[in-house]
Amino acid sequence: MTSQHQTTDTDQGSTAGPRRMRAPLAFGFVAYAFGVTMVGTTLPTPLYPLYQHQFAFGSLLTTVIYAVYALGVLAALLLFGRASDALGRRRVLFAALAASALAELVFVTDAGLTVLFIGRIVSGLSAGLVTGTATAMLVELAPSHKHARATLLATAVNMLGLGFGPLLAGVLAEYAPAPLRLPFLAHLVLLVPAVIGVWLAPETVRVRPGARPRPGRIGVPEQARAVFVPAAIAVFAAFSVFGLLTAIEPGFLSTVLHQPDRLLAGAVVFSMFIGSTLGQFAAAQLRERLALPTGCVVLILALAGIAASLLTASLTLLVLGTVVVGIGQGICFRSGMAAVTAHSPAHRRAETVSSYFVVAYLGISVPVVLVGVVSALTDLRTAGIAFTIAVAVLALFAWVAVLRLDRRRALSS
Repeated sequence: MTSQHQTTDTDQGSTAGPRRMRAPLAFGFVAYAFGVTMVGTTLPTPLYPLYQHQFAFGSLLTTVIYAVYALGVLAALLLFGRASDALGRRRVLFAALAASALAELVFVTDAGLTVLFIGRIVSGLSAGLVTGTATAMLVELAPSHKHARATLLATAVNMLGLGFGPLLAGVLAEYAPAPLRLPFLAHLVLLVPAVIGVWLAPETVRVRPGARPRPGRIGVPEQARAVFVPAAIAVFAAFSVFGLLTAIEPGFLSTVLHQPDRLLAGAVVFSMFIGSTLGQFAAAQLRERLALPTGCVVLILALAGIAASLLTASLTLLVLGTVVVGIGQGICFRSGMAAVTAHSPAHRRAETVSSYFVVAYLGISVPVVLVGVVSALTDLRTAGIAFTIAVAVLALFAWVAVLRLDRRRALSS
């Protein structure tokens, strides 16, 4: 049905609207639109110390500003997660690109704390709209024998987009004028080819007249709970440290390690997302029973490196720990998703996956704010060390839970 609809769109392009590009070229443009939207969500990362100086706030408020992004993502996932099935992939991608552009226009005003909160929420909406829609469209544009590869590529595009945001902002903020405006203006320019590409891409689902999107549901069926619980704990821990380093690592660099260079801050965070991409590719090569425990162990080792870097003020350890955090996060996320998907009944798979994402984005937001509270009461170094210990305990708990689950399976078989 999908491929037939694509052919109809392309063949009738000259009479019913703009001529649609062929699937391989459309695949490239949709991947670009996905990646460039995610770039916008992490642009503020190396700029937080500048905002702190300009608007006179501390680490606590920085974590709250970062965390409200997750509210936008969760709202989009829960309210509009299935919208593209009813409205069409292209329409929802346009909405995601529009939300991304609106967020940048909000940031460009540089008009105070309220603007930062609004910009982060709208940025979260853009991420929530684009993630599922672009992933589904990339799979549908790929030949049937390459669907698995298309899914993996979509994951890589997501992570690389998130990683390039801090790198782009770090370069412009360090070496170009108007550091709190130019990164967002540059991103607006990068969005233009994405809009053109999505406009010319073929629609990959049939859009029925009068169709309306329905809000997504969350829930975990009973037969999937034994697998879901350790996977959810692991992904919560992985996304917690991911969120902490994205929000606070520039602060670690400038205050604890006395390295205020904004390009360095962007590059270090970029390395974490590269690590996540590598970790997800690695997880695809591991057996299901080995993947999640491996991810938990890698995450614990990475957290030890982060804690050691804060204790010794070592830039080398911080960079190494950050890369390994990314690898551990990538393995935990992908292996947990694979396990949850495999053990959920088909008719409830979507809501189980939605529940998994809700846990992940709660991990990005809630613990990060708690770190901000602790840093306000003590200092950033102490808060960071306490956080790494707490998350390491969570990862260890997930590791033990997975091993017990495997032992139960072995006994029952």
